Amino acid sequence: MIRYTAWSFAITDVILNAALLGTFLFAAAILPASAQEKPKIRTITAFIRLDTTQYPQQFAETIAMLRNAKARYELAGYEVETIRISTQPFPEYTKGMSREAALALFKDLDAIGKKENVSICIGPALMTENDDMGKAQLLAEALSQSSTLFGSVVVASSDGVHWKAVHAAADAMKYLEDHSQNGLGNFHFAAIANVPAYTPFYPASFHQGLGHQFAIALESANVVAAVMAVQRDPEVTQQALVAELGMHARAIEDIAGKIDQETGWTYMGLDLSPAPMKEASIGSATAGFTGGRFGTSGTLTAIATITSALRDISVTKVGYNGVMMPVLEDTRLAQLWGEGALSMDQLLAYSSVCGTGLDTIPLPGDVSAAQLARIIGDVASLSAKLSKPLSARLLPVPGAKAGDMTAFDDPNLVNTVIQPLP
Repeated sequence: MIRYTAWSFAITDVILNAALLGTFLFAAAILPASAQEKPKIRTITAFIRLDTTQYPQQFAETIAMLRNAKARYELAGYEVETIRISTQPFPEYTKGMSREAALALFKDLDAIGKKENVSICIGPALMTENDDMGKAQLLAEALSQSSTLFGSVVVASSDGVHWKAVHAAADAMKYLEDHSQNGLGNFHFAAIANVPAYTPFYPASFHQGLGHQFAIALESANVVAAVMAVQRDPEVTQQALVAELGMHARAIEDIAGKIDQETGWTYMGLDLSPAPMKEASIGSATAGFTGGRFGTSGTLTAIATITSALRDISVTKVGYNGVMMPVLEDTRLAQLWGEGALSMDQLLAYSSVCGTGLDTIPLPGDVSAAQLARIIGDVASLSAKLSKPLSARLLPVPGAKAGDMTAFDDPNLVNTVIQPLP
């Protein structure tokens, strides 16, 4: 049975300074990986089994561990973008609560997230077709009232497509369009298909175990771009990616193993997906390989080559481990989308060789729930057919129509022109 130390929720400077002193001593034995391009760490995600009777202590202990881990990585030369906490699916710990009580709990969790600058994923509202579909509506309400919470709905798993959940996810997206500022609540929500537990990436993250575990996600489109800037045949490119990204992955995993041994938090693995961020673009990375823009002939081969390299890197893996193509988080993809040179069908085709689905896709505000369900259904059907993790994070923009420019006031998003629905 896991025992949680009764830390004060307001983590003191004394604790942090002591943690940092230990970090310096620890880091002296760790040689930073050396390369021209280093990946960032998108997130260190901790997994807890939330107990409604003691969650303040749980979060205090977890945040202390995450901040210590962040400091260790940064001393080794790896910038950490975020720290995050994921729970078991929230219907498990809100069972028996009234709607009002559950929303009050989520409000408390959001307050913790804001105060401590940590994102919190409350897990899927629906795991099976037999679940209470009303939980998807409860999730949508919670996300519409928060800024640090994330969640999802499982729309496909090993038993096939969950069609009731597909429609529930579509309804949740329409609710979030109508009940969050500029529809940005949908940035915190995804329909997920065959995504395994312990993925560190949001909004798909969840677990169903005992908790007291952590995983790492990379932001390594820059490393991929540096390798693919030199034109080679696919096999040589794959070997170069394995060598370069593998060097960093092993260094990052080595530090994770030390954190595991010293803290008692179990290291679950690394999601090697080369997540982009604005100018660190996966859209630009493939251009070195193909000699043309993202979407021209050879793009699918480039994505398959990256995916094969990820599979050949010998580290413990969790999550997607595929090429991420988030339109609004990648400057080049956003530009191509705005020009009408990139489509959802293209992105789905690339997902067949281990992209991760449809991510941050801007849509006209008058898209119907039925149209959203068809898009989500395509992602779920492809996932079920190929037994691979995919997700759909769609952002209908309230009041906007095809041809309008998005106006998201979010540092993580690139604005672009909304395209008509096919």
